[in-house]
Amino acid sequence: MTNPSEYLPPKVWTWHSENGGKFANINRPIAGATHDKDLPVGRHPLQLYSLATPNGQKVTILLEELLALGHTGAEYDAWLIRIGEGEQFGSGFVSVNPNSKIPALMDYSGPKPIRVFESGAILQYLAEKFGAFLPTEPAARAECLSWLFWQMGSAPYLGGGFGHFYAYAPTRIEYAIDRFAMETKRQLDVLDKQLAVSEYIAGSEYSIADMAIWPWYGGLVKGRLYEAAEFLSVQDYRHVQRWADAIDARPAVQRGRMVNRVSGELSSQLRERHDASDFDTRTQDKLTVASE
Repeated sequence: MTNPSEYLPPKVWTWHSENGGKFANINRPIAGATHDKDLPVGRHPLQLYSLATPNGQKVTILLEELLALGHTGAEYDAWLIRIGEGEQFGSGFVSVNPNSKIPALMDYSGPKPIRVFESGAILQYLAEKFGAFLPTEPAARAECLSWLFWQMGSAPYLGGGFGHFYAYAPTRIEYAIDRFAMETKRQLDVLDKQLAVSEYIAGSEYSIADMAIWPWYGGLVKGRLYEAAEFLSVQDYRHVQRWADAIDARPAVQRGRMVNRVSGELSSQLRERHDASDFDTRTQDKLTVASE
């Protein structure tokens, strides 16, 4: 292993605003709003403010799956939050999520509006609200929630760890890439061993555990994250591949992946979603994207 110039940390860290590589313009060491901006509110009780990152896809996939089951109360408006432009630091968004991360949800269906932030919390909230995709039997419920929280704790090593240092950091650091590649492959092996004995992540039934894990690890083995499929030898995880393909084929998952998407083929993008018919009337969205 090559030895980069040793960095000697100062006694007291200070913020250099140019640090952070691709995300330097939005990274900062303090919380709170940077500007006043109200959030739009549509006609449905559920208002989602998001972007089609893996974390954002979790929620739109669940909402589309709920609608596919006939839960009409899961109709939603999905508003685009451009995190690269700092829209998550608007005062309205911060009032919904003080951590300034997508996705964030407002539920206006009851007598008092309810805010929910953190993708795992939103998945659990919606699954409990509609009584779907979360088992009620205690052992099965515990298994599902254990895997849901596994994802919440593990994916930062994939995204903020491996993804950042492999794809986004201004300098390629061998030690950092090796460290997080090793952990990412260990996590893939955890999933592969589980899926060798289980059709879905938490058992024989499709659940919010799958919806949480698939956008990250399914996306990784499908070659959609960080252009790292060959580097990580993702073909070796054949049980993860089988599971990823099965979920990829679900129509509700395909719709959920499109919502709030601003990259890739224009036919795969639905920048904002306010009605189920929006999936069939994307011509104007395509023209808007092409003109920007």
